Amino acid sequence: MNDAVKAGAYLHHMVLRSPDPAKMAVFYADVMNMPARQEGDVWICEGPMRRMAFIAGDRGLASAGFACRDADALAMMRARVEAEQLEILPPEGHWFGDEAFGVRDDDGNLVVFGLSSHQTASKGVRGPLQHLTLASRDPDAIEGFYVGKLGFITSDYARASDGRTLALWTRSNHEHHTLACFRRGRQGIDHFSFEAGDWSVLKEWCDRMGEHHVPIVWGPGRHGPGNNLFIFVEDPDRNWIEISAELEVIYDRPSHTWPAEDRTLNMWGKAIYRD
Repeated sequence: MNDAVKAGAYLHHMVLRSPDPAKMAVFYADVMNMPARQEGDVWICEGPMRRMAFIAGDRGLASAGFACRDADALAMMRARVEAEQLEILPPEGHWFGDEAFGVRDDDGNLVVFGLSSHQTASKGVRGPLQHLTLASRDPDAIEGFYVGKLGFITSDYARASDGRTLALWTRSNHEHHTLACFRRGRQGIDHFSFEAGDWSVLKEWCDRMGEHHVPIVWGPGRHGPGNNLFIFVEDPDRNWIEISAELEVIYDRPSHTWPAEDRTLNMWGKAIYRD
């Protein structure tokens, strides 16, 4: 049943719509150490183990690409999607090949599964693209899609006293979460995260933000679910970027439910609440 986990799927790249793709590319090139290039109408930024593309449009998520372990794992994911009778969509063509395929979740977000191609080694501060967190009016439907239809596993919940799901964290490999969701009055991106590895690398990122005069809008702190250290900054489109370290690795444990309180989102201090 847990096909996404068996496939070892991980967040490989993201494609964002922006009113000013060139401005976004400059920011990610300079601040996030992801050199930019333009291919037609698409701006592409790549750094060590992180890949982003920007296209013109209203601010939002165009697609998120998850790479599978190998061709057999990708075939297993495709078979799962076909068994669930989901519409199979063509992938965007920035990194994955013709073997890739896409599906849309209940909120209309396009998720693409494919195989990673070799990336030329590049220098710079570490920080692979690590997870995507969605905003949704119905996080239970998001869980139903990713867990019920694609075979992710729910690691943790945050629930209100009346039982409503306020947030959930799901995984498609051994990391605590590769896709999460917060209940909000809108749909799309809540935030996305780059993994710094450990506290010393997170401090390097903090220093880098200071050098580029980019304020840290939340953190440093430590989340309850996932136990990861974090900072948050904003890009020119005011997307929240999280840089985190020391995310929990899970091999076998049941999901846990956290209360709706500050310590769930930040064990060191105040939380940023959504709706």
